[in-house]
Amino acid sequence: MINVNDLKNGVVIEYDGKLVQILEFMHVLQNKVAYVRVKMKDLRTGTVTETALKGSDTTFKRCYIDKRPMQYLYNSGDMYTFMDTETYEQIDIPKERLEWESKFMKDGDEVSITMYEGEILGVSLADKVTLEIVDTTPAIKGQATDRKKATLETGLELTVPAFLENGTKIVVSTIDGTYVSRA
Repeated sequence: MINVNDLKNGVVIEYDGKLVQILEFMHVLQNKVAYVRVKMKDLRTGTVTETALKGSDTTFKRCYIDKRPMQYLYNSGDMYTFMDTETYEQIDIPKERLEWESKFMKDGDEVSITMYEGEILGVSLADKVTLEIVDTTPAIKGQATDRKKATLETGLELTVPAFLENGTKIVVSTIDGTYVSRA
């Protein structure tokens, strides 16, 4: 069990029957009333909520999330298939649970599958990945803008510097889907 005053960023707890991760917390004293303002993410649905927790006697069940390294094998339309590289066990995760993450995964990539008591929660990616530009317009000399749209090998569309061409490998942030640098 964990007390309200012991909450920290990244801690996973059970709150109102939900498995949530603390994103931000702040101890507040207002009109001689102390409480903790908490921003948390539901690990099953991905929704982010904010709430105020009062009372130092309030406790929560602390939950420990397991991460298993796995290899992304393929997309079969409505499911993504992953393989444990040690046991060769394969698992399928529904497409709707990986809408954001799928924009950064290529066949054969190593990822971490997050699990809680055997329940698959999702995929944990590196902060940055290297992907190849497959479709972008050529740079035009004297062009007024220094950015242009590009489509990457995974289907992700983003803006990149105008000098980049098809076939160029770039580093992309998996947090917000933006261009970081050339690879």
